[in-house]
Amino acid sequence: MAAAPLILIGAGGHALVVAEACRAVNRPILGVLDDRADSPAITRLGLAHLGGLRDVPPSSAWILCVGNVHTRAELIAGLKAPSTAEPVVHPSAVIAPSATLGVGVFVGPRAVVHSFAKVEAHAIINTGAIIEHDCVVGRNTHVAPGSIVAGSASIGSDGLLGVGCRVLPRVRVGDRCTVGAGSVVLRDLPNDSRIVGVPARHIDSR
Repeated sequence: MAAAPLILIGAGGHALVVAEACRAVNRPILGVLDDRADSPAITRLGLAHLGGLRDVPPSSAWILCVGNVHTRAELIAGLKAPSTAEPVVHPSAVIAPSATLGVGVFVGPRAVVHSFAKVEAHAIINTGAIIEHDCVVGRNTHVAPGSIVAGSASIGSDGLLGVGCRVLPRVRVGDRCTVGAGSVVLRDLPNDSRIVGVPARHIDSR
């Protein structure tokens, strides 16, 4: 069965990436919800403007195209119509047959999700990111381009792994954590941690 046509929520830079991934696999797009009718995915890709960010029709297949995890979390909490969208996976990505992708997940170009990994709803596995075997990436977490989550590690919900991060094997990162670009995470992190560096340290302790 063909995937249902998508509604993109948000029409900024990340929407350009999602839309072009959809086009690469012939996934139909109904249009875009954004508070601005002149946003990039509308003007540059010629997508239809369907209304504001929260004008989501019931029983629709929508995917969040906003990169900021805090804004994404607010939108998810405020949207009354749950998404029915199957994941959007760029054709150059590699998804192991035993891996699990939740509703509304985006997997970008050259990303890899390995054996028995689980990516929960609305997460972003961005360009060239690697999720190794037996990992868990929580709901609405953004794994930025070039990041690597090593085997059996877990990342909580509503978090951000910045560009080029490394999370070592079996490390547990809590909910709502922000890991700065290029950081290497050696130890478990509690919820709401903000860390940066090699090895990564809490920002408040630097």
